[in-house]
Amino acid sequence: MNHSYRWVIVAAGGLLGCVAIGAMFSLPVFLLPMSRDTGWSVTGISSAMTIGFLALAAASMVWGNLSDRFGARPVVLAGSVILAASLAMASLSESLIGFQLVFGLLVGGATAAVFAPMMACVTGWFDTQRSLAVSLVSAGMGMAPMTMSPLAAWLVTVYDWRTSMLIIAGIAAAIMIPTALLVRTPPPVAEDEAEISGETGSQSAMTIGEAVRSRPFVVLLVANFFCCATHSGPIFHTVSYAITCGIPMIAAVTIYSVEGLAGMGGRIAFGVLGDRFGAKRVLVSGLFLQAFGVLAYVFVSQLGGFYAVAALVGFIYAGVMPLYAVIARENFPMRMMGTIIGGTAMAGSLGMSTGPLVGGLIYDRFDGYAWLYIGSWGIGIAAFLIAMTFRPFPRTERREALA
Repeated sequence: MNHSYRWVIVAAGGLLGCVAIGAMFSLPVFLLPMSRDTGWSVTGISSAMTIGFLALAAASMVWGNLSDRFGARPVVLAGSVILAASLAMASLSESLIGFQLVFGLLVGGATAAVFAPMMACVTGWFDTQRSLAVSLVSAGMGMAPMTMSPLAAWLVTVYDWRTSMLIIAGIAAAIMIPTALLVRTPPPVAEDEAEISGETGSQSAMTIGEAVRSRPFVVLLVANFFCCATHSGPIFHTVSYAITCGIPMIAAVTIYSVEGLAGMGGRIAFGVLGDRFGAKRVLVSGLFLQAFGVLAYVFVSQLGGFYAVAALVGFIYAGVMPLYAVIARENFPMRMMGTIIGGTAMAGSLGMSTGPLVGGLIYDRFDGYAWLYIGSWGIGIAAFLIAMTFRPFPRTERREALA
């Protein structure tokens, strides 16, 4: 395995993810300026983000499959071009429906071209330190709220939202297109490494259809869906919950910063632990802790308590997410890794889409958020139990499948 270039792939993946996700998540920063300038409703503009999540989910497996067929570089490059062009088009939108379609469908769909192909590419470059590598890529993506969002906030204080979004489109093109050209196909697995990882045996290879119908894949999908559904509502509604507890809005917003900073440490820590103790063992433990972490929000009402719980939850949920890609690489052939990781990303995105809506319905029904966190705890326990049922292919079957 080439040890000299694989860390370049990690850096490229982290940078691409940071810019792509940051560009998509600049929309909340533009929300009020857009509404004031255009007269569009906040709900209507926000719905572009919901459409974006659904488009990201739908496109993840498609882009992943394309990366299996043509390699990560052309897919990521195409996604980078489409993302920049879509942001530029969105900045010129004259109607709400046009903005929703362009930003939601195109920006959301283009963002999906980065995650699964790059995660698949990185897992192919590493036979050791694999958990750490994918966690570092994920950490780069996690930098988006601390880099692109503040940039968007600064731009919109200097320019109008259209000019600001157009500038972000230019920045995305200037950074992502050259970075995408650095991406290379992983080197072939050497015979001695293949023997260790189980990638030898019969030439009768598992098909993609057989893989996506297999029990290990289904368990990964369902576990990831429930995992993301566990933390989706708490991530989206915790600032509102803190405000209902009497915490000023400016202070409440800082809870997100604490959660994001803790998540950076969690990604690296869980990556190191995954390499040492095994990705599945660390994932299952993390899912169990995540369930009780979100439940802890029920028992806090002061800013210090919110900080403590946010740090715990951010550390855990950000840490467990990259481990799904590691488990996928350990159980499925590299030639379909984009499809498999794209499938898990699709499930995760669908799980993330549930929290904002369900949390809002709970608040409207009970005039409070307690049942959101209690329900999230129950979903988290379900994720833990589902992950516990994951079983790798039998050794001989794995060798035939991974050949």
